[in-house]
Amino acid sequence: MPSADVIHRSQKILGGAAVFRGTRVPVQTLLDYLEADERIEDFLADFPTVSRDQAIAVLELAREALAADARPHR
Repeated sequence: MPSADVIHRSQKILGGAAVFRGTRVPVQTLLDYLEADERIEDFLADFPTVSRDQAIAVLELAREALAADARPHR
């Protein structure tokens, strides 16, 4: 899923922070939850405007971005 389908940025919404498309929930909030050992279900319960598909898509985009930067082993 292209990032434009799941992530939105606008200076009019939270000063341009990346948010889940169709919401005002910052993507960073999901990462903060996971960093704090919270479950994705806890995040979704606290932010019901974000769908599970959106949350998984953001994590997949992050994984793809990290993999794209990885160098192959020699």
